[in-house]
Amino acid sequence: MKQLWHLITSLKLTVVCLSFSMLIVFVGTLAQVEQGLYLVQDRYFKSLFVFWGPEGSDWQIPIMPGGYLVGILLMINLIAAFMAKFKWTRKKIGICISHLGIILLLLGQLATDLLSRESAMEIKEGATSSHSSDFRINELVIIDQGNPAKDKVYALAESLVQSKQGAIINNPSLPFQLKIEAFWPNVSLTGTLEDSQGQLKADHADYQRVEATTGFSNVYLKPMPPQTSMDSRDTRAAIIEVMDGDTSVGKWFVATILDPQTWTYQGREYSIGMRAKRYYEDFSMTLLKATHENYTGTNEPRNFASRVQLRNRQTGEDREVLIYMNHPLRYQGLTFYQYQMTAGEMVQRQGLDPSSTFQVVKNPTWVSPYLACVMVGLGLTIQFMIHLVGFLRKRRPNTTALEPSSAST
Repeated sequence: MKQLWHLITSLKLTVVCLSFSMLIVFVGTLAQVEQGLYLVQDRYFKSLFVFWGPEGSDWQIPIMPGGYLVGILLMINLIAAFMAKFKWTRKKIGICISHLGIILLLLGQLATDLLSRESAMEIKEGATSSHSSDFRINELVIIDQGNPAKDKVYALAESLVQSKQGAIINNPSLPFQLKIEAFWPNVSLTGTLEDSQGQLKADHADYQRVEATTGFSNVYLKPMPPQTSMDSRDTRAAIIEVMDGDTSVGKWFVATILDPQTWTYQGREYSIGMRAKRYYEDFSMTLLKATHENYTGTNEPRNFASRVQLRNRQTGEDREVLIYMNHPLRYQGLTFYQYQMTAGEMVQRQGLDPSSTFQVVKNPTWVSPYLACVMVGLGLTIQFMIHLVGFLRKRRPNTTALEPSSAST
């Protein structure tokens, strides 16, 4: 135990963790060119280990520690060294405060990665919305439309659909069983590719026909690598078979860019589809006016502004709010930024409906980095002042008065 404690509190562990952190940043930055930002974040920074395996194989081996492992080890090393080597004395109070600030910064960053989320809320002018959609995460939804007042939605996580390929999902809350026939992380879709004889055209030989019996059946797809651009989104797709016991109700092809498909089962209407994961709120927002202004004579945007009506039935709140560039709306732990807009003269000439898209950020630990930086700065200032005062005291000249000696005659 003494050797383990000595290792945890040693400066060598600190140097090793910092070296690996620099290596992860360097390798991850280079990998963004081919893999994109989001995939690199998950593989290098939001993982315990970075895995590697031959292309097309199912096995992988860890080749280096990931960001989570290095960060956790560095945090443990810092806390252990703080407990073992620093004492709460008057001369070291500044160092203690600075170390507490660094510990808070590491804990806050970990909590931000685990708890924060970003989504988008798109509202057409005059329409109302009470939910936002995730940028990257998707879900398979079964919607029971039998109640005219409200729909009942069954949502299955995308990770569950991907891991259950070839298996049957038999959940008591679902009105039927679901068999996951196939899943594709990213595809390119197109319509009919057959010639007059019903054969697939030669220039589309890499496409395959979707084996679906209901809904979108005359569709061809081609598996694609993940998107690397931050502004691009992968097109998730799957083939879902609805089962009533051992009887097949139908086999549907769903994708994130396709509308939900509706059918009737036991006298009730259902629809199935794949869409971005939704986050529902207790309040609603109505877009009253979307304003898009450019500088005179140019296409450079001068002002994006959205006037919305915020309603909350639980609190009785009903007020107008103006959201524009660098002036977001903060409400119930969420921050609404002006993200995108479809408005202005060009939209009116094209006959489109004006709309506005807000970036919705939820970060419960948003205050932690500010507080940590204040603690580090305050600690360094206090420590500097302690040393400065001590230095000035040593430099103070000796002012002890000398008494005149009496001469004897």
